[in-house]
Amino acid sequence: MNMKLVGGAALGLATMLVLSSCGSGGSGGGGDTQAAGDGQVTLKMVAADYGDGPGKPNSGETFWKGVTDEFTKANPNIKVEVQVINWNDIDKQVATMVQNGQVPDILQTGDYSGFVEDGLLHKVDEVLSPNVSGDMLQKFAEFGKVDGTAYGIPFVSSARALFYNKDLFEQAGIAEPPKTWDELKAAAEKLKAKGVTQPFGLPLGQEEAQAESFLWMLGNGGGYKDASGKWAINSAQNVETFTYMKGLVDAGLTTPNPGTKDRKTVWEDFGAGKVGMVNGGPMSIPIFDAAGLKNYGVAPIPGKAGPLDTTLGVMDWIMAFNKNGHAAEIKKFFDFFYTGAAAQKISDTYKLLPVTNGGIQKLSGDEKLKPFLDALPNASFYPFQDPKWATLNPAIKQTIGGAVKDDPAKVLGELQKTAEAAG
Repeated sequence: MNMKLVGGAALGLATMLVLSSCGSGGSGGGGDTQAAGDGQVTLKMVAADYGDGPGKPNSGETFWKGVTDEFTKANPNIKVEVQVINWNDIDKQVATMVQNGQVPDILQTGDYSGFVEDGLLHKVDEVLSPNVSGDMLQKFAEFGKVDGTAYGIPFVSSARALFYNKDLFEQAGIAEPPKTWDELKAAAEKLKAKGVTQPFGLPLGQEEAQAESFLWMLGNGGGYKDASGKWAINSAQNVETFTYMKGLVDAGLTTPNPGTKDRKTVWEDFGAGKVGMVNGGPMSIPIFDAAGLKNYGVAPIPGKAGPLDTTLGVMDWIMAFNKNGHAAEIKKFFDFFYTGAAAQKISDTYKLLPVTNGGIQKLSGDEKLKPFLDALPNASFYPFQDPKWATLNPAIKQTIGGAVKDDPAKVLGELQKTAEAAG
């Protein structure tokens, strides 16, 4: 991200402790972390948590400890210390690290492009072997490039679809999942009449409001940019989309106060049988399974006039900072991650999709993941490669939920101003 624009949140105590310690023999402070005397290098990594938080069986700490222990066993002179931060805080904390000159060696999060603008990243070919780069899904790898040079490495991917509760649909007399917005509204009205408290789950809280919004925009031929590449957040199509969504909210057909609800909360409600329909991805499935929900279906996401012929493709990224001079050690770690069991393990643990051809092939027999694997080739993506996205994305998360509560044109217009002013 462009850290000059994001602003600095106060660095939490835990973060300062991690940054001030490099492990046994480390020098700390974000500089050279090579230990004196034993030739060991300690790489500092910051990663987003895909699990349920510290102490949980699927926590990011547990996942990465397994990976780094195996890596150090194979590479005794390289230690990797991983700080796991939840998605709501990682951008702010990394911004503060960068502003304080305490950059990690490796960062795994949702965006990379602003760091390129500030000259902070290694090029991919400096930290990833050609055989690994060559196995990446080409469409995904292209999004890791800025001005033709690759800096971001795809880490995991996902696609989205409509989940619907088959039991609730049967009780409400709904024969099949909706294909259009009006069919969605009609189904929601039937579900409400049967006492379903959230006919359609609509998470527009700060966790991932940009994703839910984009899915609805796609359904009306809109998006964050127009066909020419110009920002078009307040386009006529997008204003019409949010006006329609606001009508659903006002009629009590969605999650109450959607601007305050995060996706995980709404997915948990779906798993508990409180929600009739919700947009989700493969990472939703463990939540539904944990809640004991079995009888649900998966369908294409409804659009204004028919089901989407595309969907949101989500990629998270891993990248290497160039300050500490550890390209060779980082390359060993990246190659280990992508060619060994680690990349497969993260897909198995969190139901996220691989970003390599080999990984996709390994999952091809998983029936639960098949609808999402099939959707990946024609997916649409956020404008990752525009450095302004690094500033705009947090603003969208914080404010776009207001477009279904207040005047949609006004809320989207303010975001348009933010997009045009960023840089």
